[in-house]
Amino acid sequence: VQVVESGGGLVHAGGSLELSCSASGRSFSIYNMGWHRQAPGNQRELVASITSGGRTYYADSVKGRFAISRDNAKNTIYLQMNSTKPEDTAVYFCNADVPTGGTAFRYWGQGTQVTISS
Repeated sequence: VQVVESGGGLVHAGGSLELSCSASGRSFSIYNMGWHRQAPGNQRELVASITSGGRTYYADSVKGRFAISRDNAKNTIYLQMNSTKPEDTAVYFCNADVPTGGTAFRYWGQGTQVTISS
């Protein structure tokens, strides 16, 4: 499974940005997917996730500002980032959790840089 992120860039604080993540495979609709981020000197943290059934989770730090969604027809998930803050600056990584043999294997993308200027 290949995971590829896109959409990162530089925006001013308060602005919006949409990240996209595509994952290969015929069974995308059963993958649980998510977005993590890692800022310099920090550990990677979960930002948002979406299950195969469409249930979503958000970290407290982004609740009400970010929205995760998926389009199974396009093998793609999205992260709509609104009301951005400088502390949202990080490399954003997409993960695909692929069911296999009763468990799941996590695939990662290469990451996309998001920079929020103050």
